[in-house]
Amino acid sequence: VQLQAFGGGLVQAGGSLRLSCAVSGRIFSINSMGWYRQAPGKQRELVATITSSGSINYSDSVKGRFAISRDNAKNTVYLQMNSLKPEDTAVYYCNEDPPVVVGFMDYWGKGTQVTVSS
Repeated sequence: VQLQAFGGGLVQAGGSLRLSCAVSGRIFSINSMGWYRQAPGKQRELVATITSSGSINYSDSVKGRFAISRDNAKNTVYLQMNSLKPEDTAVYYCNEDPPVVVGFMDYWGKGTQVTVSS
């Protein structure tokens, strides 16, 4: 299983970033996918999900600013982040919803750091 997020960086408040996540080793098209984030000193939280049929949900903290999408032909899930705020600063991960389990533990691939300056 590989879950590798790309596209993070440093951006000013109000700016935008687009994250991508390439997935391999799974049957991507049948699984719900999610974007998660973990800020320093905080627990990882689920911010956006998209099902295999395209149904979408967002956490209240990002609703109206973030947009999740998927390309089943490319086994890739995206997160368009607009109107970024300093509180969006975190490491962002993609995973299935619920997360992939390997050896009785949730498996997390490489995340991407997003830093929003005020």
